[in-house]
Amino acid sequence: MALIGYCRVSTNRQDTRLQREALKQAGVEKFFEEKASGTKTDRPQLDKALAYLREGDVLVIWKLDRLARSLKHLVEIVDDLRQRGVGFKVLTGANIDTTTSGRRLVFGIFASLAEFEREMIQERVKAGPESARAAGKHLGRPQLTEQRQAEIRGRLAAGEPWRSISRSMRVSQSTIGKYAKSAAKMDRRSTTRGG
Repeated sequence: MALIGYCRVSTNRQDTRLQREALKQAGVEKFFEEKASGTKTDRPQLDKALAYLREGDVLVIWKLDRLARSLKHLVEIVDDLRQRGVGFKVLTGANIDTTTSGRRLVFGIFASLAEFEREMIQERVKAGPESARAAGKHLGRPQLTEQRQAEIRGRLAAGEPWRSISRSMRVSQSTIGKYAKSAAKMDRRSTTRGG
């Protein structure tokens, strides 16, 4: 079992000395440190620390706010550690230690929070379109006006290339193709009826 430490300070004026000393006293020998804002998403040293951990290792941090940029991010990290069989220890504040007898309880709480977050995201994703439909909003690409549709059909009938129509009218070639297909169907119907 290896104790792997992660230290973070927010600005260049701060240093990690206090955190390092606390982690050393806890038995940490391998450290990953960085200077990055708490809200910054790019944290290469945290990524390296998480990649370095192996089953049976323990990630040790000084305080919870040193690790994650949000509660959601914290839950994701701790849930990932649980799934990989890696322990987690916080030295001050929350004083979490999953290497003790309460391991299952602590990881169970974080797993429940992770599941709750996933369910909330799914619910929000599902509720968005339903709410828009109920309000009578059109989902998907905006519909072309009758006038623009007629212009596309006229230009297609005149033999103008799709690319030219697409560029000048600022619509995709797939949209032009849709009107070309509908025009071809109308031509076939009128030919069939006339013959």
